[in-house]
Amino acid sequence: MTEFNDVKEAPGSTAVLIAGAGPVGLALACDLVRRGVRTRLVEQGEELFPGSRGKGLQPRTLEVLDDLGLGEAVLRESGRYPRMLPWDGAQPGEPFDFAAPGEPRPGEPYFEGRMLPQWRTQALLHERLRALGGSVEFGTRLSGLEQDADGVHVRLTSRDGRTSTAHAAFLVAADGGRSTVRTALGIGMTGESVDPYPTLVADVAVAGLDRGHWHMWPHADGGALGLCPLHGTELFQLTARFTEPGAEPETSAEAVRALVDGRTPLSADDVREVRWASVFRANAALAGAFRRGRVLLAGDAAHIHSPAGGQGLNTGVQDAFNLGWKLGQVLRHGADDALLDTYEEERMPLAAGVLDLTTRIHHGAQRRGRATGQLDIGYRDSSLAAELRTAPDGGLRAGDRAPDAECVTEQGERLRLFDAFRGPHWTLLAFGSARLPDPSAVPSGTHVHVHEIRGTEEHAEKAYGGGVFLVRPDGHLGIAADAGSDADEIAAALTRLGLG
Repeated sequence: MTEFNDVKEAPGSTAVLIAGAGPVGLALACDLVRRGVRTRLVEQGEELFPGSRGKGLQPRTLEVLDDLGLGEAVLRESGRYPRMLPWDGAQPGEPFDFAAPGEPRPGEPYFEGRMLPQWRTQALLHERLRALGGSVEFGTRLSGLEQDADGVHVRLTSRDGRTSTAHAAFLVAADGGRSTVRTALGIGMTGESVDPYPTLVADVAVAGLDRGHWHMWPHADGGALGLCPLHGTELFQLTARFTEPGAEPETSAEAVRALVDGRTPLSADDVREVRWASVFRANAALAGAFRRGRVLLAGDAAHIHSPAGGQGLNTGVQDAFNLGWKLGQVLRHGADDALLDTYEEERMPLAAGVLDLTTRIHHGAQRRGRATGQLDIGYRDSSLAAELRTAPDGGLRAGDRAPDAECVTEQGERLRLFDAFRGPHWTLLAFGSARLPDPSAVPSGTHVHVHEIRGTEEHAEKAYGGGVFLVRPDGHLGIAADAGSDADEIAAALTRLGLG
């Protein structure tokens, strides 16, 4: 254990300390701050991550960002993926779609992924966090931790080497694949190398190349090279695989220019700027635990994926969205902290499935498509999923993602379900002839919004049927009940969800 001697005690304590201000840490901080949870977000870098690395936002992530108040901004600043254009030297081939085209479906306002460089996604989340009253402490590294029954004591080291300690009721590690927190806890990772060859990724400004396609040189000497125009910028994301034995890619501007010169018809001088560059090897690994006492792991600290399929950032944001409301219930509404065990219960199996998916896509065994959109992810097997109907007449089950729809309420008002869901609250819905359960079974308080739906679109009638549904703050069904469901069953389900 780390000893905490001869360091300055930081004033006060916080409810949740988050280590790492990447997309996962920022999304979680936004969710917690809007719930009124005292949150401290520390980042060892001097600024937000500067690269485009995770540039794809999947449909389910777009729903999450919409819920956090960023829907319009993300749509405004993101764009569709361009078609891929293969080249053989200076000879272009036939363009093709990067992924199977998405198809609009009722109940899914976002049906295809969008491109937004990771640095811009982070900037939008950071702006949202500040608007909510939160902040990021840059140049602050978590250098040690201890925990007891009352919370977590951490050592923080500033950019100038000074150390202090801080206390939090809970610590969330969103500090990446080389997580300091995970290492300090002794939690191992189990997995495999997906690709033995290294890949260089860089953000570059390139002259003489049209921005209407994602350009690929799949058979270039030394390994495939791609240049993808980054929407909303003048940059391209360069990816280059190195298949030569023992290759150790260099990330200097000169090396990147030489790489483009050697593998494409472009010259080194055509690369006008190299803004950022890094090297990685594709791996798939899963942490042995997502919770250890009062410390929880999220994002790459808990699971590492091949970038194929664009799942890493998106899965991490889903982690944050699952964890945020549970921390809120424990810290703001008195739920037993055993509720936090369901974070690992729900997210670990899904993370394992994503590892398998991205590995198959990486090896060409599966094409990008419906599965990568993450809209079908649900928690039917969760201990929190209370399916209380004896004969469900709709397609939904407790644990599923609640679909969107235009509805008419008991009062004759028009209501869009996603507008009703947006925010940190719970939503209680009664469809068709169903009536709300006994008021004594429903907890009082403004964090549960109630709507009686008397008319809706055909897809929603088929999905929801006639019943009563409690929608969790993360948009999944916690309870699906008949109008006449036993009040004791409903009360027990509410208690498991942290509402009883």
